[in-house]
Amino acid sequence: MTPLLIVIAAIVVLFCGYVFYGSWLAKQWGIDPAKKTPAEEMRDGVDYVAAKPAVLMGHHFSSIAGAGPINGPIQAAVFGWVPVFLWCLLGGIFFGGLQDFGSLFASVRHDGKSVGEIIKDSMGNRSKKLFIIFTLLVLILVIASFVNVVAATFFTAADAHQFGIVTNPNGNQTTAMVSVLFIVLAIVYGILTNRFGMKTLPATIIGICGIVISIVIGLNFGLALGRTAWIVLIGVYITVASLVPVWILLQPRDYISSFLLYFMMLLALIGIVLSAITGNAQFGLPAFTGWTTKIGTLFPALFITVACGACSGFHSLIASGTTSKQLDSEKNAKAIGYGSMLIESLLGVISLIAVGVVSNEFIKDGGFTGAPPVAFARGISSMFGFSDNTNAIYALLTLSVSVFALTSLDTGTRLSRFMFTELFLKEDEKNWQAAKSPVRKFLAFPLTGTIIMVVIGCVFGGLSLSQIWGLFGAANQLLAGLALMAVAAWLMNVGKNNKMFAIPTAFMLCATITQLVLTVRNKIAAMAAGAQGAFHWGNWFQLIFASAMAVLAIVLIVEGLRTFMKHKKS
Repeated sequence: MTPLLIVIAAIVVLFCGYVFYGSWLAKQWGIDPAKKTPAEEMRDGVDYVAAKPAVLMGHHFSSIAGAGPINGPIQAAVFGWVPVFLWCLLGGIFFGGLQDFGSLFASVRHDGKSVGEIIKDSMGNRSKKLFIIFTLLVLILVIASFVNVVAATFFTAADAHQFGIVTNPNGNQTTAMVSVLFIVLAIVYGILTNRFGMKTLPATIIGICGIVISIVIGLNFGLALGRTAWIVLIGVYITVASLVPVWILLQPRDYISSFLLYFMMLLALIGIVLSAITGNAQFGLPAFTGWTTKIGTLFPALFITVACGACSGFHSLIASGTTSKQLDSEKNAKAIGYGSMLIESLLGVISLIAVGVVSNEFIKDGGFTGAPPVAFARGISSMFGFSDNTNAIYALLTLSVSVFALTSLDTGTRLSRFMFTELFLKEDEKNWQAAKSPVRKFLAFPLTGTIIMVVIGCVFGGLSLSQIWGLFGAANQLLAGLALMAVAAWLMNVGKNNKMFAIPTAFMLCATITQLVLTVRNKIAAMAAGAQGAFHWGNWFQLIFASAMAVLAIVLIVEGLRTFMKHKKS
């Protein structure tokens, strides 16, 4: 099957899933356009700010995508294109879309609060605290993973001996310059729309022109810094971005960036069509390579590695952390919550096709070699007949990957601030100022949690991506299973149909706990055998994190089962 047929099949199936299954879910749950949302009832100008549907769609899609739908499917391609293709479609429609849409709707009905608050209402306060601790561990991995990815798209080995603005930049230096200019552009857009009352359309036109100007500047002048310097600067940026009002940076940056992301997907689709006509690139990835590869057996490795291209627990945090506080009407919940996930699944399929045309270069002996963003950019560039990594298309694709990851970092750090504060507040304390204990007031203070999470995340971001990504995938997918369980319990308590959650919840929990147990076993075995580098701190990091998350998850699953049994008896 040619890449063109693969992508056409994906578009048709995902469109049908949105129209039929998405609409059925909205009807089953009772989406009510007449009901006021938290963004209207609780507007505070900082976190609760109603956004236009197009603006919120840009924020949500940019935030949930990250580098996941590029990294995951490309690394999972070692199993062949058929397993990855099927999981992106079926997972997106029946697993990921269900989780994202359900989490957003449940949060909107809980004053825009997190999944932790939803758990508290249905499973109790202890379960809420355990879930928040688990979530904070996942967010550390999110920050570490995406700091690593962003630094990799900003830095090349040649930059180690350069510092500052350079002419004739390579793709990574261009990416760094344009990303910095995007931040300035977002602040300008936010001020124009929120302080000077400029309408969305003219502001959007200005923003798109600003994108073009930024790219032109970046193609001629780049930024060159060492990897450590970039990690530090990224840490400072995400700290500030998580604390300022959402309309200043997060909302406008994600909205403006989304146009670049949509353009990247359009460019990739054009490349696929062009390749089918001209034969510039040949799709060499086998349909199926076998049940076992270097990343593990098909179950559970495939379902962990693909991650955001099919289902991602991080999405539930975004849906219930920032998106629910900006939704202007419940009628838009389906498009933003469910539709964004299906677009991301399509991106996962595009990433699969990209690596498929350069598979001989990046997939060898049952394993993936190289950086997934590089494979993505090389694959799409080759469809246009380019092979030189310094061409404009390659630079634009690398930039888009960086934008994906940086928007997830912005949102993920803001979410960690919310969750860290929730952890140290008692039920009768609505904010950090209301905390009666000086210690809890200090820990619940927004700056405290932000700095702690950013520092830990950036330190772990110094590890290689291979040491982080496998653990991130398992933790992320386990979070998805817990979020599915939480929404199902809430729907049960309010008397709405939750039967569609049974299979996705059970499957995700089984796959992820299996992966974590395998990780713990493998790390212990390696240390016991005295393998080379067995006692490297990266191994200890994976062992401790995997063990802690497995224990927390099992406790939460037991609490969930008790909740379901109690409801059944009553």
